[in-house]
Amino acid sequence: MRDVEVAAAAARAAADVLVELRASGLTGRALGDAGDAAAQEAIAGVLAAHRPDDVVFSEEAADDRSRLEAGRVWIVDPLDGTREYGETDRSDFAVHVALWAAGTLTAAAVALPAAGEVLVTDPAPALPAAVARAPRIAVSRTRPPAQAAAAAAAVGGELVPLGSAGYKVTAVVRGEVDAYVHAGGMYQWDSAAPVAVALAAGLTALRLDGSPLRYNEPDPSLPDLLVCRPELAADLLAAVRGTT
Repeated sequence: MRDVEVAAAAARAAADVLVELRASGLTGRALGDAGDAAAQEAIAGVLAAHRPDDVVFSEEAADDRSRLEAGRVWIVDPLDGTREYGETDRSDFAVHVALWAAGTLTAAAVALPAAGEVLVTDPAPALPAAVARAPRIAVSRTRPPAQAAAAAAAVGGELVPLGSAGYKVTAVVRGEVDAYVHAGGMYQWDSAAPVAVALAAGLTALRLDGSPLRYNEPDPSLPDLLVCRPELAADLLAAVRGTT
């Protein structure tokens, strides 16, 4: 199997167990905790079967610091949007599986379990044509940052609260929104796979200061992010830089 096929198989395996668990009658925190554990086990099983010599860097496992010397590291978030998953009427959660190799993200898959979809880097999703409307900018449901408000003002856009980071990035990929602005805290596993898919689709993905997003870094924190359609990138970047 190619690396991207392994990523997709792992993401699908986690998505399947998450859908099954959601039908079990659990809700809220209990469902979220069960989902985190079951999705981690599903992904770990696929990676152990197909890439046993690679290091896994996951939100739901101890940080294996050997990853800093490794040539291949899988960066995983088994359930991105645990809160949304526990709210059984919501669909804005995701599964992230990305491969970092020799300094860059080389393959990734993002599963959207509630939609029954898996987006991958190869073949990359086709970016929908721009729509004649005010730009829509995805933001956190609970902590929309000041930078997002500045970005919306700069392009005459509107803010769209959504759940998990992965879902927000894939909403840009799928054309539901035109950009995603985040500040105030995030980790490498929150964005690695969705950023890889977004870049493969031709979107812009950067830190808010305009610097590149770097993965498999010693500090797991990667606190801010801009993902957008390329035609909006200059205006949005100028706006968010002006608030930092």
